[in-house]
Amino acid sequence: MMRRAFLGLLTGVLAAQPVEPAADFACPMDPDVRSLKPGVCPRCGMKLVAQLPWFREYPMEVSLRPGLPKPGSSVELKFRVLDPRHNRPVKDFEVVHEKLFHLFVISEDLEFFAHEHPEPQPDGSFHISLTLPKSGMYRLLGDYYPKGGLPQMAAQTIFVSGPRLRKPLSVDLAPQQASNLRVSLRTDPDPPVAGAKTMLFFHLEPPEGLEPYLGAWGHLLAASADLVDMLHVHPAFEEAGPRIQFNLLFPRPGLYRLWVQFQRHGVVNTAAFTVPVAELR
Repeated sequence: MMRRAFLGLLTGVLAAQPVEPAADFACPMDPDVRSLKPGVCPRCGMKLVAQLPWFREYPMEVSLRPGLPKPGSSVELKFRVLDPRHNRPVKDFEVVHEKLFHLFVISEDLEFFAHEHPEPQPDGSFHISLTLPKSGMYRLLGDYYPKGGLPQMAAQTIFVSGPRLRKPLSVDLAPQQASNLRVSLRTDPDPPVAGAKTMLFFHLEPPEGLEPYLGAWGHLLAASADLVDMLHVHPAFEEAGPRIQFNLLFPRPGLYRLWVQFQRHGVVNTAAFTVPVAELR
């Protein structure tokens, strides 16, 4: 009897304690950013969404014209995103960093890099014409946000006629001079460790005149040497200054090529580094 009375009293005390309401709004790009009320993500600027849907993959298809382009000639690329629930083309997309579709193009030797934005068409597809300078394989990474889903990143492979150009990577952590900005890199830990959080600190000189580029203070694409793993991330904090931090989780050990972009006085600066990633022990 006394035990029941104690349990009843304890239940009453617990029920009387104030309960913190659950965070109802989250960022689709950074789900760890949560809020009790509507707003925008302080990290990436995206609108917070109530009750994020379950993640589903929305596959990306790509077609070329001509089917096997030549180096240095123009090729028309058409992208189509499919709704996995009905296997039908998606026609409505959310804006992500001021664009509906971000496209990254990387050559097999990891020397050519492009960050482009194909134009949306009435049927929901995206078109762009590019000139690919080298023969061999190219990896395409599409970054898009189908309405009703969650932000997606999908990769495809295309080929340009001629021999495949393979070039072994070597570590390159030296400061890089871009168009009007000098960029240097420090990592913590040094070297990065696969499967563990890495903080990437980019020091920019001169810092005066820095501007947001596509809704963020920077964009970073990381690609493994074999072009299997590709990651597109934005700064961990929405702060402009001489040092801008990105956080990244490298999935495997090995060499990774990093392209980082910053805008200063209306000019987009692209700097590239090759980073060694150690095995977790």
